[in-house]
Amino acid sequence: MALIEVKNVSKTFPHAGEAKLLRTHLQEQLLGRKRNVFYALKNISFELNKGESLGIVGSNGAGKSTLLSLLSGLCLPNEGQLSVQGTVAPLLELGSGFHPDLTGRENVFLNASLLGLSRKRTQECYERIVEFSEIREFINEPVRTYSSGMTMRLAFSVAIHVEPDILLVDEVLAVGDQSFQNKCYDRIQTFRKNGNTLLFVSHSPLLVSNFCERAIWLDHGALMMAGATKEVLEAYQQSKVNP
Repeated sequence: MALIEVKNVSKTFPHAGEAKLLRTHLQEQLLGRKRNVFYALKNISFELNKGESLGIVGSNGAGKSTLLSLLSGLCLPNEGQLSVQGTVAPLLELGSGFHPDLTGRENVFLNASLLGLSRKRTQECYERIVEFSEIREFINEPVRTYSSGMTMRLAFSVAIHVEPDILLVDEVLAVGDQSFQNKCYDRIQTFRKNGNTLLFVSHSPLLVSNFCERAIWLDHGALMMAGATKEVLEAYQQSKVNP
């Protein structure tokens, strides 16, 4: 069963350009004038079934993060159709879903609620979340006082304990010490073995190979290749040698 279906999806953003008067913006909308835009994604199509894992590779600016933002519901496509079935836990930008002035404990409940977990269920999971994060000593301190590594620990711990159907990971695990990264990688492997679905963005070919059976390669918003991870990675690496 396809949990994720992406059909001819494109996402555009307006160029910053020069400053415009309000009447100019209204004229563009009312008269249907074309705005100066760039395509972050261009006519992307793929499916991902329950229990599958998909790696997303490409250089900076390829559209990887934009695609995950669409799948997590943070923005909508301008063209095409996108369907996501089941609960989604996105690990995108560090601290997304966290309020800097709230404590770690308060943010656990806030972030878990944003991911669809009831307060009762969060209370049941709370001790496990804190234990996994290894920041119990600072859990009652404001998140604005946390290092990037501490924020990542807490964000990952909440996301994985929500037990989502789909986990979206966007390079966030590159932050923090190696021992905790390894702990996270072990948990992701367990997540996969339990029959859940993973989308994994990384610049590390080794990590993509370890976690994903399939991969897609994006370049300037276009889908260059989709298929078995090994074949896609080989083509992507070759493109960097012979641009």
